[in-house]
Amino acid sequence: MSEKLYLDAPNIGDLEKYYLNQAVESTYISTVGPFVDEFELNCSKYLGVENSVSTNSGTSALHIALHELGIGRGDEVIVPTLTFVASVNPVIYCGAEPVFVDVDIKTWNMDITALEKAISAKTKAIIPVHLYGNPCDMDQIMRIADKHGLYVVEDATESLGAKYHDMYTGTIGDMGCFSFNGNKTITTGGGGLVISKYRERLKHIKYLVNQAKDYGVEMYHSEIGFNYRMTNISAALGIAQLQRLKEFLQIKKNIHHIYNKELGSISNIKLQAQYDEGDSSWWFTCILMDDERARLQLQDLLQISGIPFRRIFSPVHKFTPFKDCRFSGGDNAETLYKRGICLPSSTLNSEEGIDYVCQVIKRFFQC
Repeated sequence: MSEKLYLDAPNIGDLEKYYLNQAVESTYISTVGPFVDEFELNCSKYLGVENSVSTNSGTSALHIALHELGIGRGDEVIVPTLTFVASVNPVIYCGAEPVFVDVDIKTWNMDITALEKAISAKTKAIIPVHLYGNPCDMDQIMRIADKHGLYVVEDATESLGAKYHDMYTGTIGDMGCFSFNGNKTITTGGGGLVISKYRERLKHIKYLVNQAKDYGVEMYHSEIGFNYRMTNISAALGIAQLQRLKEFLQIKKNIHHIYNKELGSISNIKLQAQYDEGDSSWWFTCILMDDERARLQLQDLLQISGIPFRRIFSPVHKFTPFKDCRFSGGDNAETLYKRGICLPSSTLNSEEGIDYVCQVIKRFFQC
């Protein structure tokens, strides 16, 4: 295979270079500049929401969302254990306690039965994670949240462009958080976004991410704020990337279609399933092997074949900082971690490159 394959590399072209040059030439490269407002406006239009607030990372977006909802010491926040640790750390930043739940073995998203069992008198919020771009069962999650009076903060950091009942992920709960890290479907280099159904809360978040600076009074800050602002140069990159989002999403779907067509009929492999109401953005296409030994052997073959890959996320409740936190459920997350592999899913990859990956995997099962 002469063509280089990419796991999750960003797709940067002439349009991005144009906007970046505009930002540099304007001298507004830090947190003051017109591109930030323009990027927020464009994101809001795409998602069909009134307003949005950009941040310097998806982690910051999650933290400021929880902070704004008053999550703090003595509170519990329910999170799936199969996720990137950045979904959980903001709970700790707020002084609250994460409560972990297992995931569904087919969709790899928050298990609804485990979620209901995890609720206590201290529970204040749920963070559903749309894992690898695959929407959660938001009907059930919102039903449970309404029943118990809980906030829902959607972790849509991996799922920009995904839909559930024709609603974009992130727009269904009380707050929605996105990431534009270098490996996401679109990137601002590093950045995030918060949206909310609460206009005044979002307005307050906009104030807080800028160090709670009162513009009417020189150098006065009436609250404890955060340095979570997106830079103008990051926003410039984001404006260009957002213009290409439709293109990127189609490439992601094409990549998944090839993997599903070529590998879906292999009895030793399972792909992440969607709910009937969901339409994944397929940030990553991953496969689940039938045992851990096969996963290890396939990894060796992928490596010598020049094919990049990475492991499925490790269950966060197993990490040392969280070993004393409550956990509800079984061993599905552990199974997925032991047997799962993320395949090359960058929009830089050609269909021929993805087909090569499939042929290598198919040969593995023919041996």
